[in-house]
Amino acid sequence: MFLLAAGGRQTGLSYGVNIDFNNELSVASGHEALKRAVPNSHVDFIRRLPRSMVFGDFFFCHAGIRPGIALERQSQEDLIWIRSEFLDDQRPHSKIIIHGHTPATEVEIRPNRINLDTGAYASGRLSAIMIDGPNKTFLEATV
Repeated sequence: MFLLAAGGRQTGLSYGVNIDFNNELSVASGHEALKRAVPNSHVDFIRRLPRSMVFGDFFFCHAGIRPGIALERQSQEDLIWIRSEFLDDQRPHSKIIIHGHTPATEVEIRPNRINLDTGAYASGRLSAIMIDGPNKTFLEATV
């Protein structure tokens, strides 16, 4: 179940909603309770967030890009959902793509992309990159 794997239980609990993902009725009622519990300001904030950002030679997005499509023409859905078409493509892009969405045991550094997703939800390891001019430093926080 996608919602469970994507942190649905923890999200529900953070809003005071306990969902039993082994019970179909609990999932349905929990979904409705969660929709009532999440303030509109939180939903509006998330909806207003940009799906990508460009800083210098880097393009930041959640999942990746569709290779062969100009960065400014990327599908909003691809930016948050794409996987294999992006991950398997080794061609250079106009910028280095900094992304997550695909958990790995370590930060993955490729010539055309950097995957920062070290599976914090399961591993307790949250990875980040600090870019200061020509200097790039990888940071990790553990829980």
